[in-house]
Amino acid sequence: MPADPSPTPDARPLTVGLLLDDGLDRPDGVQQYVLALARHLAERGHEVHLIASTTRREDLEHLHVLGRHLSVRFNGNVLSTPLPARPADVRALLAEVPFDVLHVQLPHSPVLAGRVVRRAGPAVAVVGTFLILPESALVAAGTRALGLLERRTLRRFDEVIALSPPAGEFAQRAFGVPSTVIGMPLDLERFPAPAPRPAGDPVRVVFLGRLVERKGPRELLDAAADVVAGGLASRPWTLTVAGGGPLADDLRRRVADAGLGDRVDLPGFVAEDAKAALLSGADLVVLPSTGGESFGISVVEAMACAGGPVLAGDNPGYAATMTGLEDQLVDPRDRAGFARTLARWIDDDEARAAATARQRVAVRRFDADAVVDEIEAVYRRALRDRASRRRSTR
Repeated sequence: MPADPSPTPDARPLTVGLLLDDGLDRPDGVQQYVLALARHLAERGHEVHLIASTTRREDLEHLHVLGRHLSVRFNGNVLSTPLPARPADVRALLAEVPFDVLHVQLPHSPVLAGRVVRRAGPAVAVVGTFLILPESALVAAGTRALGLLERRTLRRFDEVIALSPPAGEFAQRAFGVPSTVIGMPLDLERFPAPAPRPAGDPVRVVFLGRLVERKGPRELLDAAADVVAGGLASRPWTLTVAGGGPLADDLRRRVADAGLGDRVDLPGFVAEDAKAALLSGADLVVLPSTGGESFGISVVEAMACAGGPVLAGDNPGYAATMTGLEDQLVDPRDRAGFARTLARWIDDDEARAAATARQRVAVRRFDADAVVDEIEAVYRRALRDRASRRRSTR
């Protein structure tokens, strides 16, 4: 029998470096994206390296830590900004690992990711994923300034991915780069089936997220107070506001001041392995983020496993995630309208059941297998284009 042919360039396993300027200890959106992508690429036989700043985790294979970082507030979150990576460490990494692809999380720092990209060999394809959608004009201006500063480095990118159409539009405005929209790869199969809810129980409303201003927990409590004060809902209901963050004490005071203590609980931080069970037992999940979202990771996870429909804040990132489910978008800043919408969904069992069925179909477009297929196609296209350009210049 003839020997098996060697893999074609579009089939061989790749050596991929997933590069971010932050650490990998926190379960935020960028970290979720990088770690999920790393896991699925490795399952497909690719060799995946994680390149990051300060990370204390010891369970990650092929982790390369380049320097330390400082925590700063940015776009409504506490983010990390890296201190400069030592050139000798960057050179050593690139000499040690024969990367086919460097996949950079954007926007990036000139002193960590930028240094790695600038020193990458000419055969290495560079791909980026644009991960943010700024909430304020100040953050947007800062990102555009970074794009101007890194214009030369950006020319080294072969392909750019955006998590959503709004993120892609901002990538074009801020960095002047076109992008391919590919969503977040999520393991939908790992989410349990919703727990059956006994008939006659109070309708259980759940918020799960960081207790920060832009996630909308204050607006949700205000709307809940109005539902009670106005007698807007005829069904009995409870509200769980789960998560940790700087607003925790303020939210507890609001619950007490509004007299909501008998129906609202704030259990605090919820461990990753307990989130699905909390959502599964919900009749209605409300995630009223006011802005600053490039993609609704929490929205998609909730749609995958919640016992009822997900109401999401009508901001560009969440709206893109909720395509086809627009009647489940809410304006959290319209207090009276938000309260009426909340009451309507609490009272209408049939509407909740129909919406839940629709969202379980819609969420399949974020299944990890399909998403990683698209990302892998971007890698191979970038490698082909880079090889073609190199041949044409010889």
